[in-house]
Amino acid sequence: MALVSWDPFRDIERLEPFRDIDTLQRQMNRLFDRLMPTTNGGEGIGFGFVPAAELEETDEAILLKLEVPGLEAKDINVEVTVDSVSISGERKSETKTEEKGIARSEFRYGRFQRVIPLPAQIEHDKVQAEYKDGILRLTMPKLASEKQKTVKVNIG
Repeated sequence: MALVSWDPFRDIERLEPFRDIDTLQRQMNRLFDRLMPTTNGGEGIGFGFVPAAELEETDEAILLKLEVPGLEAKDINVEVTVDSVSISGERKSETKTEEKGIARSEFRYGRFQRVIPLPAQIEHDKVQAEYKDGILRLTMPKLASEKQKTVKVNIG
């Protein structure tokens, strides 16, 4: 058996299916670039960012922690319903330094919105919020019916 090297560019008509695949791949990449925020060092920048969230459920309440550094409390909007919480805001920060006659300016900005479905219904008019050191903490008490919900499982 002879060993023959393959040159895909030798016969141009063989390349047509590969061009279609390449075009499709470029279109998909552009789509994902538009939908997903770009990241740099673990922090979203560009058109927006997606803050990290941690959700914990206890017998009495649902606790939510959200990382939103670089914001002031007035820049954060929190809306709750009985089964979801929506957090949105806009980050604008600018840093200017000048050393030895060289000026440096850096800025970060971007809008974000995150809607988080809750694992149980809450008393949405009794939600407590605290914002400190870039962490938003929400304590959302469960409805009385959710606190005492027990499901009987029948075994066949």
